Amino acid sequence: MSIDSILRQKGADVATIAPEASVKRATSWLHAKNIGALVVTSGNAVVGLISEREIVHAIARYGETATSMPVSEIMRRGVITVTPTDTVSHVMSLMTRHRVRHMPVLRDGNLVGIISIGDVVKHRLEDLELETNVLRDVYNAAR
Repeated sequence: MSIDSILRQKGADVATIAPEASVKRATSWLHAKNIGALVVTSGNAVVGLISEREIVHAIARYGETATSMPVSEIMRRGVITVTPTDTVSHVMSLMTRHRVRHMPVLRDGNLVGIISIGDVVKHRLEDLELETNVLRDVYNAAR
């Protein structure tokens, strides 16, 4: 199963923020959209990612002044990205290995979506439920 199938189901809407925006603006945007991460973009380029985790770490380190800092000061750089054709199992492996919960999805260098660990888990549970139902049907038909 590919990442594209998840994006078709959840939609390709991606919340982005500029690197010069304040951390306070990022927290407001996360709250308003009820999401856990924003892709930091400059023009069409993905330059980082800011999530609740980076914000909590910044506040723990810098105190309340962290909210007035630009996103670029605390964002995660070198963001691992995936493509729509990557498999769900490959993305699960990357998320586990790199200890990340959000991954931007790029097609030909363009941002086309974002995948969260919740999206992956939901999709995997749906696959397992389908597999269980098929196996139960096969078992019942063989009796």
